[in-house]
Amino acid sequence: MIALLLIPVLLPFCAPLLARPTTRHLAPAAALWTLTLTALVLASCSVAALGALLLSGSLRLPPVAGLAELIHPLHAAPNVIALALAALSSGALAVSVWALIRSAARQISAFRGAAMQADAQHTAGDLCIIDTPRPDAYALPGRPSRIVVTTGMLRSLSAPEREALFAHERAHLSGRHHYFLAAAELAAHCHPGLRPLRTAIQLAAERAADETAADKTGNRRLTAQAIGHAALATRASLTNRPTVTPAATSGPVPQRVAALLSAPARHRHSIALASAALLLTACGSLLGAGAGAISLHQSVEIAQGEASGP
Repeated sequence: MIALLLIPVLLPFCAPLLARPTTRHLAPAAALWTLTLTALVLASCSVAALGALLLSGSLRLPPVAGLAELIHPLHAAPNVIALALAALSSGALAVSVWALIRSAARQISAFRGAAMQADAQHTAGDLCIIDTPRPDAYALPGRPSRIVVTTGMLRSLSAPEREALFAHERAHLSGRHHYFLAAAELAAHCHPGLRPLRTAIQLAAERAADETAADKTGNRRLTAQAIGHAALATRASLTNRPTVTPAATSGPVPQRVAALLSAPARHRHSIALASAALLLTACGSLLGAGAGAISLHQSVEIAQGEASGP
């Protein structure tokens, strides 16, 4: 049982090795879905496995065993190993919960600040212009969803580049990419092995918006120039917007510009080998967590006298 529950805890460390080939071989939108779903599954399974390990060790303590009405010792694993893993699991879960609370509070505060700033400005359609020399532009979700851009950013771009930038940010809003970024943030705080996956998801979201903007403008080079110039303009600029709010200047801009300047990839297969391996990693985590939980449940029933041992 212990070995089964350790699988979902260890497998997330393998996911980042497969993330780079996935973003390279899959279409950006498909890579975004694959990476995000995998991150959520791996994070959920790892948290469930840590909870099961904590429960397994806690049931070795007489007060907890009494509350669970155990009439026989729990023989799922040696007491020393079970108690040690329970202590480690409780510490990992406590750190994750604290990190999630801090991150959520920081994101909510930043989002409210950005929304209040946008509400105080004049909006033309979905475009909100903030009068400040600091260059910045991002997609602000909500009701209504808006594209927030500063006058400093507008002055940094030519008229065609502005339209390409707006097309990029509209692609973020229509694709609801903020949900993907929030899921990546959540998964990264649930397991340290998933933090590199957060960067890969951010890249996939930006690449998906890049391709949509290139299709809208009909000019891949213009889109690449707009993103490059916007990134250069914001290089020395500080922003208080939430990290889960997508922006054209996020992610590895040189890599994105190079992809736009090259011919669009023709993806003959919906899932490349690395992507299949990534999905298999998620399935392995699900199977390990499920089998471990079932094994623990059976051990508890035996200890309660409700079932006979093997």
